[in-house]
Amino acid sequence: MFRDVTARFGGPDLPWQGPPPERGGGDADEPDMARDRPRYRAIFISDIHLGTPGCQAGPLLDFLKEHDSESLYLIGDIIDGWQLRRRWFWPQSHNDVVQKLLRRARKGCHVVYVPGNHDEFARHFLNHNFGGIDVVEETVHVTAEGFRLWITHGDYFDGVIQHAKWLAYVGDHAYEAVLKLNRHFNSLRARLGLPYWSLSAYLKLKVKKAVNYVSDFEVAVANEARRRGYDGVVCGHIHHAEIRSIDGMLYCNDGDWVESRSALVEHHDGRLELIFWQPGHAAEVPPSRAVETV
Repeated sequence: MFRDVTARFGGPDLPWQGPPPERGGGDADEPDMARDRPRYRAIFISDIHLGTPGCQAGPLLDFLKEHDSESLYLIGDIIDGWQLRRRWFWPQSHNDVVQKLLRRARKGCHVVYVPGNHDEFARHFLNHNFGGIDVVEETVHVTAEGFRLWITHGDYFDGVIQHAKWLAYVGDHAYEAVLKLNRHFNSLRARLGLPYWSLSAYLKLKVKKAVNYVSDFEVAVANEARRRGYDGVVCGHIHHAEIRSIDGMLYCNDGDWVESRSALVEHHDGRLELIFWQPGHAAEVPPSRAVETV
């Protein structure tokens, strides 16, 4: 089928925490819903940035149609309030994403929303339920093998966000310009019959300061998860999908739906896997990035 970044863990046989689904987490009109149970135990996605031209709502809808789960974690920056305050942008496809998520909850999927910095307005509604979706500051997911994963967006570990928010707003403008270039670049690739490729992600990883920023962020989040006594952490924020062990602590970042079109999933046997979505199929990922932790 496809190769993905995976991680397998062993641990005590602890029960899954969260309300059991009434049935599969998908839509009744989708072809893969005929299975006895959803395809995955859990799906983790973040940084959709609804309300921006860079949001890849179409590919996300395709992904959700083909991937259902018992639990769905929305780990921040789902709606981009920063951009919407500057300029309103809300096409029908963004409505469709919201409706899809609400329908998932209505069909029995356990949907949890952890707001981030771009949708910080939602932090005013913590511990409320919105259309079947629980809104919380952070949460814990227990895998099938008993591993306790801390779920947080991650912006609290971003020094720019916490100590120089004005600089984050400036950077957001620059990032928007790069994403606009990325859209034109991939429009040309599509006309040439070439698959999607993120120019913005490539440029980010080639800039030394950006590489150091990602590494420092990952270490800071992993250290906090260790301090709190968790087995691992799942976050978003930096738009860099990853599964790796940091000094024995499992670090997972589910990526984004602006650049990488990525999601983290948990199989029913407890395996964790990153999926990079391409129209019609999941992109192959080099197995050298796989992580084995016991």
